Amino acid sequence: MFDLVPFGKRRDDAFGALAKSLNEVFNDDFFAPLTSSTLSFRTDIRESEGAYLIEAELPGFRKEEIDIDYSSPYLTIKAVRKEEKNEENKEHQTVRRERRYGEYVRRFYVQDIAEESIRASLKDGVLSLEVPKRQKPQGKRIEIQDGGNASDPQQLE
Repeated sequence: MFDLVPFGKRRDDAFGALAKSLNEVFNDDFFAPLTSSTLSFRTDIRESEGAYLIEAELPGFRKEEIDIDYSSPYLTIKAVRKEEKNEENKEHQTVRRERRYGEYVRRFYVQDIAEESIRASLKDGVLSLEVPKRQKPQGKRIEIQDGGNASDPQQLE
């Protein structure tokens, strides 16, 4: 976008401008999905009074291929697909061979949750997580004593 070059030291030559514009094109976020080795998936997150409800779309995955991990304060959902199809003719020669590998990862920043009570289920390609919130301790009302010093035990009797 803008170069931070001290005043008077800027060189406006044609080659420099061309190199800069090409650099901006190849550093653009447009290419980020092509260079990343991990993929993402769609999620819906709802919050109720006592929990977060997360629904993640993972069609075609079995529960054995999905890993859910909580390492404070991040909840990570990771699904790994390793699929290989091999077709051979009568002479056991490979006619067609297809491989598909992919790792889908999402991380969520969550705090004050009861990690021991997280529940997950998988149905029709939708992973549902119920992430209970940690119950905050209720405050305690302190009674004010009449007269005297609160730190003197004899006056409290």
